[in-house]
Order: sequence, then structure tokens, then C-alpha cells
Amino acid sequence: MLKTENLTLHYGGSQILHGLSIEAKVGEVTVITGTNGVGKTSFFKAVSGTHPASSGKVWLDGKDVSGQPSHQLAHGGIGYVPQGRMIFPLLTVRENLETAYACLPRSEHHIPAEVFELFPILKEFLHRRGGDLSGGQQQQLAIARAMMTKPKVLLLDEPTEGIQPNIIQQIGRVIEYLRDQGNMAIILVEQYFEFAYALADTFYVLTRGAVSLEGRKGVLTKEEVMASVSV
Repeated sequence: MLKTENLTLHYGGSQILHGLSIEAKVGEVTVITGTNGVGKTSFFKAVSGTHPASSGKVWLDGKDVSGQPSHQLAHGGIGYVPQGRMIFPLLTVRENLETAYACLPRSEHHIPAEVFELFPILKEFLHRRGGDLSGGQQQQLAIARAMMTKPKVLLLDEPTEGIQPNIIQQIGRVIEYLRDQGNMAIILVEQYFEFAYALADTFYVLTRGAVSLEGRKGVLTKEEVMASVSV
């Protein structure tokens, strides 16, 4: 569903990504991991169009989407839940969810019941401002908003960061549910190793902006992956 080839990215004169070639398949969770500062979030920025790649190719569902801006990629099927969640603090939960309508035809301008089945707290807090939610509730809102765009590829950047354990478990169940629906590829950047390992189908380990280890879970041992991300 998503494939990159020799993707590079610079911030000014500093090169952050060095020829990343990564493939994420429908119905699977692809985990990108590595220590801090190796380019995981930069990869998401390049793929989502929020920071332009310097060179390389990005294919979405077999179509070359290299160089497209973020709004066009969102319409094309890339859903992005960034680190820090980036919900709108002054908008209500309902209004935050309704921002997803920009990617949908008018006939689909409604909040699906599935959102509230997966995240019941959002129904209870529909009229509460996003900024008044806890960190875990904001994370649920951010994932729900991305889900509403009906993405072909869902990018999740550190979804467990700063979240209480019961919400982490719920987010894990939601990721499993979305994977098992079989209509999207999920790419997960996650430092919480046990959480990531439990969900992963395929691993890519980054070191200094390049892939240093890749493979299927079961082919790569847990110890191999853990050793490669240890400082």
C-alpha cells in the first residue's frame, strides 16, 4: 500500500534521511523503531507531505505521489497522527472530529458510530474543548479524527507517549482492530518496545537516518530487535 524508495530529507544543510526504502502492506502493522534522533518522525513528515523530501520516491496504492503537498496526500489516503497529537485545543471534540470532513464527500459528513464504539469517552465529551481533555483522551481524539478520513495508510507517531496504562491498552486494541479490518496499512513509530513488538508484523530499525535492520517478526528474534534499538 505504501512504498518508499531511496527517500532523503534535509533540514537546511543537515541531511536527516539517507535513502530510506520501506514498504508497508495492507492488513499489517509496520513498526519503525530506533533510538531518539534517528529520523523516525522525519520519515513521517516526508511521507505525509508536512516536510518535503529532498529526493526519492513515494508510492501510495501503486501511484507515485512523490512531492505532493500534505492536503493532497490526506485526500489520497494518508492519515497522520503526529507526535504531540496536534488536536485543536479551542475546538470541541465534535468540531475536532468534523475537521476530517475536508477529506470526505459531503454525503459522508457524519461521525460514524464506529468512532464511539472504539472510543466511548469521546461521545461523553463531545461538547468539551479539546484542550480540556487529558493527554490520553487527546490521543484517542487524534486517532479517531485520522480514522474518519478513511485512510489507506495510517501513520502513528509515538501514540503511547505520556499516556496512562489503561489507555495504552485501549489504543493497542484499536490498532489491532484497524489492522484486522484489512483495508489499511498501519505504520507505527513507538519507543515502548513491548507495545510495538506485540503489534508488529514487520520491523524497520533506523540508525542515523538509514535502515540498519529489517525483517518480519518471527524471522527477526525479539532479542535481535531489542539489541538494535538499545543505546
